[in-house]
Amino acid sequence: MYPFWEQAYNLEDVARVVAMRVIARKTLQRFVDSFQGSKDPKAVKAEVDSWFHEARQAEWKNPAEVLKAYGNASIVGPDRVVFNIEGNDYWLVVAIHYRLQIVFIKWLGSTAEYHKIDVKTVNYGN
Repeated sequence: MYPFWEQAYNLEDVARVVAMRVIARKTLQRFVDSFQGSKDPKAVKAEVDSWFHEARQAEWKNPAEVLKAYGNASIVGPDRVVFNIEGNDYWLVVAIHYRLQIVFIKWLGSTAEYHKIDVKTVNYGN
């Protein structure tokens, strides 16, 4: 067997391994870290990690494809999607640039916090 740098790769298969870029994973990690010591931080972490890995593998071309994968997601604008995390206890607001295959994390928080924001305009750090 040859070293990996000498092996021939099918670039289409390599590109498919990670189709969507998620910016920024640190935002998700900070959110999960803020729940240390709470009721069930492991379950929240598992849900957030699961969403992250599924989103990275996705090849969403439009909002309909997001809904096909996540029937409980809410499309709130041409690029804005709200996902519920951990059985509607937490909400994740993202903007998706479908052509460039990039998901931008805009906001993540509890249901109580969610009802205080405008999902169409909220940005990380607001």
